[in-house]
Amino acid sequence: MFKREVKGIKELILRSLRTQGLETPLLQRRLVNAWPTVAGETIARYTSSVSIRNQTLFVHLTNPALRADLSMMQKDYVRQLNEFVGSQVITEIRFC
Repeated sequence: MFKREVKGIKELILRSLRTQGLETPLLQRRLVNAWPTVAGETIARYTSSVSIRNQTLFVHLTNPALRADLSMMQKDYVRQLNEFVGSQVITEIRFC
């Protein structure tokens, strides 16, 4: 007799996404969608767009004073967003 290796559906889906090269874009999309949740409602109100390029999150803000404040908290936001997604997706944030 032989033993079968039983795997959960989550592990099978993640492996399939990884082999097809879709895991990273999916994680990036989840991180972009998480910005309003992690940053909060007030900051999200002043955010015009959010995008990722080369492991950098670009957050376009409509309030210059808010840009300066958020720049000081960049490391905290990087950590919180990566924890929210469960993977190291970004390494820095640029507030534009």
